[in-house]
Amino acid sequence: MKQRTRKAYGVFLILGSIVAWLSIATSIYLAFPPNLPIWILMPYFIVAGMGWLFPAMWIIRWMARPDR
Repeated sequence: MKQRTRKAYGVFLILGSIVAWLSIATSIYLAFPPNLPIWILMPYFIVAGMGWLFPAMWIIRWMARPDR
């Protein structure tokens, strides 16, 4: 597969992974009991906010591979 094609697929893969991660993170957050203190929620928000980076880094690394 040429790099140009991988980049086209990669854009959609990144967008899809972000949407999937947001859906999962929101579902987990909505399951929390209401009125939790912020010091309990903050670690969750940090992990949920940065969790999409790991799949995106893998996809970007795959997109940037040189052609054979």
